[in-house]
Amino acid sequence: MLGDYPIEGRGAAEISASVERAVGAGALVPGQLLPPMRELASRLGVNPNTVAAAYRILRERGVIETAGRRGSRVRPKPATTGRDDMRVDVPEGVRDLSAGNPDPALLPSLAAAFAAAATQADREPVLYGDAPVEPELARIARADLNAAGVPDGPVVVTSGSLDAIERVLAVHLKPGDTVAVEDPGWGSLLDLVPALGLRTVPVRLDDDGPLPEDVERALSAGARALIVTDRAQNPTGAVVSPARARALRSVLRQHPAILLIEDDHGHGIVDLPLHPLAGVTAHWAFVRSAAKAYGPDLRLAVLTGDETTLDRVRGRQRLGPGWVSRITQRAVALLWADGAVDASAVAAAYGRRRDALIGELARRGIAAYGRSGLNVWIPVPGETGAVARLLHAGWAVAPGARFRMGAPPGIRVTVATLTADEAGPLADAIASAVGPAPVRRYV
Repeated sequence: MLGDYPIEGRGAAEISASVERAVGAGALVPGQLLPPMRELASRLGVNPNTVAAAYRILRERGVIETAGRRGSRVRPKPATTGRDDMRVDVPEGVRDLSAGNPDPALLPSLAAAFAAAATQADREPVLYGDAPVEPELARIARADLNAAGVPDGPVVVTSGSLDAIERVLAVHLKPGDTVAVEDPGWGSLLDLVPALGLRTVPVRLDDDGPLPEDVERALSAGARALIVTDRAQNPTGAVVSPARARALRSVLRQHPAILLIEDDHGHGIVDLPLHPLAGVTAHWAFVRSAAKAYGPDLRLAVLTGDETTLDRVRGRQRLGPGWVSRITQRAVALLWADGAVDASAVAAAYGRRRDALIGELARRGIAAYGRSGLNVWIPVPGETGAVARLLHAGWAVAPGARFRMGAPPGIRVTVATLTADEAGPLADAIASAVGPAPVRRYV
């Protein structure tokens, strides 16, 4: 053990693992300064190059950050701690609008579909070596993707959107590569990228999606991949518009070697049309999750992409879980084919709830954003105070720090279950918590 620093080891892998264990255990806390490389090398009795290699591993894994002569510090929120630590503890009696869940009342009943899928499994059990994708699900999904303008490609089924994105990143990138991500963006994705040893570069967005100038800047600076949410962007509700899609495709044509990943998790709950970017770059992936429309516990997403990408993903999947339960796939296929979810009606319900809150806030002089999906994003002068005051007033919302890198502060309100009678009182509470100070947009 090394003095005040619980660091030990002789090789770079041992030293980096020791630091990561200490961070995970809380012995090294976010923001804590690590010893200079030469000093640590002297104390451990190793070559300074060994410590430099260890620090490089830690940077690539998102555990530390280095600021030149100011030294290396444990990242404020390294991958070992995670943004979920920023969740609000909701006391009993407080209205919880922080979790990001769909409205259970708008989810379809699963009983009949699973009963039918299980009956088929009794007759035709799926065994090792059988096809990993349910043919009917692949057929329905591919037809839907064709209708939406997504280029042709194989279909793979994964355990949700994040699983799909992780697999695609892992088969194309190496530790240290940079990924361009939306800011503000999905908190789990912002944790995933550094956990894979990759670096993040933020791309600002507005109501129409990522800003083309930011995408161009990130790709020209060396980003190897770009991740875009087409609709129901979390947390802002942005939707890629036709004009923005044209502009982004124009940027991507100048960078054909970039890996493009599109997340359409809003499929089934959004009535705004899709404007996909796929097909411009050599390697691309497009993922649709069943979580928001059919239920988070299904843990199922449909993934398509170019042949090389999907072949690599299938190969790695075979060496891990093998496949996603074919019973679950059959149930989702039945739900999809039977029209168990009326996307227009569901989108309209969520739209009324978003519009009610945004309208009430506008009448109180508070700007808020949410073109689609389950959430409303509200810029605020300070998140901690706003969240605390709202909690005291009986409302739990998500702090924007869970979703931001360099974007201005904000709070996310999940309106999925917000009633018409609640919109006014909630807007009153937000206006009181935010105060009259002017705030910037989310770009």
